[in-house]
Amino acid sequence: MSDGSDSLPKEGLNRREFLSASAVPIAAAALSGSKLAAEGSRATIPSQDVIRLGFIGAGANVRNVMIPRLLESPGVELLAVANRSLESSQRAADEVGISRAYSHWEELLRDDDVDAVVIGTWPYMHRTLTLASLEAGKHTLCQARMANTAQEARDMLEASLRYPHLVSQLVPTSTSYAIDNVIMEHVDGGFFGEVLSVEIQRLLRDTRATLARTGPNGFAHVGGDLLWRHNRQYSGYNILNIGSTMESMIRWFGRGTRVMAMTKVHVPYRYLDGKRTSVTIPDHVDVMYELMNGAQAHMRFSASTGHSNGNQTWIYGTEGTLHVDEESRIFAGRKSDSGLSEVPNGPERRVPRIVERQFINAIRGTEEVTMVPFETGVHYMEFTEAVTLSARSGQAVYLPL
Repeated sequence: MSDGSDSLPKEGLNRREFLSASAVPIAAAALSGSKLAAEGSRATIPSQDVIRLGFIGAGANVRNVMIPRLLESPGVELLAVANRSLESSQRAADEVGISRAYSHWEELLRDDDVDAVVIGTWPYMHRTLTLASLEAGKHTLCQARMANTAQEARDMLEASLRYPHLVSQLVPTSTSYAIDNVIMEHVDGGFFGEVLSVEIQRLLRDTRATLARTGPNGFAHVGGDLLWRHNRQYSGYNILNIGSTMESMIRWFGRGTRVMAMTKVHVPYRYLDGKRTSVTIPDHVDVMYELMNGAQAHMRFSASTGHSNGNQTWIYGTEGTLHVDEESRIFAGRKSDSGLSEVPNGPERRVPRIVERQFINAIRGTEEVTMVPFETGVHYMEFTEAVTLSARSGQAVYLPL
């Protein structure tokens, strides 16, 4: 077994304070090295006009999740698709009712009738496609994870700043929107006093979506298939659900400042088309990192923890404690309480998935992008890369990279 870092290239608070103090410098840094397009308002498409969408990489998630939600907005047309081959493009077009099928993504971007592009490929193509889409004058919605590396993510952010008249947006990686409002209310309302420490556990279990990545009951999937998420070429520094968890933590507490990590590959070989193939992306990760206020956060991610107690979140403060259990139920208690009590979290308090609606509305000029801006993607990609750099070197890695 290994820590999964051998084959890698060598590269060297509170929530409101983060949003005001931490997000601006990265945008300023990107701006300083680029020539912005002419200043002006965003090139919006009026509500009476049709927004014609092109899809680069229309896999199952795009077809089954994103397209139905995009069509909930009025005035949207599914115009074009480009998959790996013309045959694959045509199958996707026939399945969901897309008008034009292309054999290559460059053909789609040359189609002047396409107003906006949805990128649904694996992370290794995100930088190339995002830059090309923006340069072609298309509004761009990119699937998560943002990129393979932090530098690719920064390149994408810089490109978005060169074209401020175009919408640039990421699909959220996070699954915590159902609990975000309650946690942020507790943080902003002073419930915790001073946040002292955070414990996060995110495990892959044998649900339909993850069975190919982990074995029954969460045990290591020895002899399993090699998926793109196990492939360094396609996934880069992305490991398990590290990025999605950091996206949540950024909303709750802001960015971290220091990362220390250990990783392990528990399944060093998987099978691709019947051929035994080595794996370097870890199955198990432990991370210690420091919040901006000095609090320590411990995070564990794993696809090899059989019969575990599942996903858990604990937030400890000088005045209060909050716990989120495997079923996303929230419990909290103050120092004066005898224990934790369940916190109401009805549908009216939960944030629904709005990324597709927000993308269309942003193009029309009626809504700003909050789910998720490129700046957030850069932050979680820097954290993700720092985890591997720390595991490889055995030393702390400071953020931002």
